[in-house]
Amino acid sequence: MALLFEPLEIRNITLKNRIMVSPMCQYSSTDGFANNWHLVHLGARVVGGAALVFTEATAVSPEGRITPDDLGIWKDEHIPFLKKITDFIRENGSVPGIQLAHAGRKASHFSPWKGGRSLKEEEGSWQTLAPSAIAYREGDAVPKEMTQEEIGHFIKDFGRATQRALEAGFEIVEIHAAHGYLLNEFLSPLSNLRNDEYGGSFENRTRLLLEVVKETRSIISDETPLFVRISATDWVEDGWNENDSARLSGILKEEGVDLMDCSSGGNSPEQKIPVAPLYQVPFSEKIKKETGILTGAVGLITTAEEAEQILSEKKADLIIMARQLLREPYFPLHAAQRLCVDVKWPSQYERAK
Repeated sequence: MALLFEPLEIRNITLKNRIMVSPMCQYSSTDGFANNWHLVHLGARVVGGAALVFTEATAVSPEGRITPDDLGIWKDEHIPFLKKITDFIRENGSVPGIQLAHAGRKASHFSPWKGGRSLKEEEGSWQTLAPSAIAYREGDAVPKEMTQEEIGHFIKDFGRATQRALEAGFEIVEIHAAHGYLLNEFLSPLSNLRNDEYGGSFENRTRLLLEVVKETRSIISDETPLFVRISATDWVEDGWNENDSARLSGILKEEGVDLMDCSSGGNSPEQKIPVAPLYQVPFSEKIKKETGILTGAVGLITTAEEAEQILSEKKADLIIMARQLLREPYFPLHAAQRLCVDVKWPSQYERAK
C-alpha cells in the first residue's frame, strides 16, 4: 500500500491517511465569527478525502488578528458555529484541528485583496504588540514592546482559547509560531531585541513559546495531540535558522509536542527564499532525523508522487498541503487513484468513482 494512505497514530487520534489541510487564511469573518464560507471551504476538503483538516490561523484575542476579517476564538460566542464545522468534519471521517495564533506586529492590516497595507486610525486600526518596538517593514505602524504583564495576559488568552477549542470539538491543537507572527517574533534575533528574560540568548528567546506549550498541554491533557508550526529559518543572515529549529524541536518534544509543522520565512522583508518545488522539505527531514519527533512537510508539494517520495525517504510523517488543495479539493481521492489505492469515497459520490 502507498505510504500516503497508511494510517498515522498520534496519541489517541488515528489519521486515515497522511494528508493534512494546512491552515489557510480566508479573511472572511466578521468579529471573528466562523460562517457558511468556512463550513463549505473546510467541508469540501473533508469530502475530498483529507485525513486532518485545520482551520486558518484563529486569533486568541482581537488584537491578535492579522486583519479585521480573521477568524477568532477569543469569546464563548465563537464556539457554536465552530462546533457545527467540527461536527461535519468528524461525521465525514476526518479529524478537525485548530491553529491558534497571535499576529503580533503583523496585525492591524487590510486583507490581501483590500490592499494588505497597515490600517490607519480612521480605518479602524489597533495597537499592535511585539517583543520589541520594531515595525516589520517601512510604512507599518511601530508595535508596542510588550510588558511582562502583557506577556502574562497573552499566555492566559492562549489558554482560554485552547479551552474553547476543546469545547468546539477540535481534536488537535496547533500553536502558530511561524511566518513572522508574535511567537516567531520572540524566537528570532531579528525582531527580538529585549534585554530581559524573554530576549537575548536562545533560552530566553524560546521562553515564551515554551510557556505557551506548557499552558496548552496542561489544558488539553495527555490524550490530545499538540503541533507547533515554526518558520525553520528566517532566510536572513544572522537570523533564526534550521539549526536553531532542530534544537528547539528537541526541547519541544520533551515538553509534550507531538509534531513539528515545518514552514519557513515571513519574519523579515529582507528574506531571500529560493522558491522551488519541495524547497522546505529539507527542514522537515533535518528536524525528524536529528530529534526523532514527528514532522510535517510543506511547500509546493503538488503531486501524489512527490508526497509518496517524501514519505518513502523518511523526510516527514505528514504531508501538509495548502494551495494545491485550493486548486484541487479532491486531491486525496485523485492521489489514491494515481497510486493504485482503493479508498472509500463518500457514499453520495460513489457512482462517480
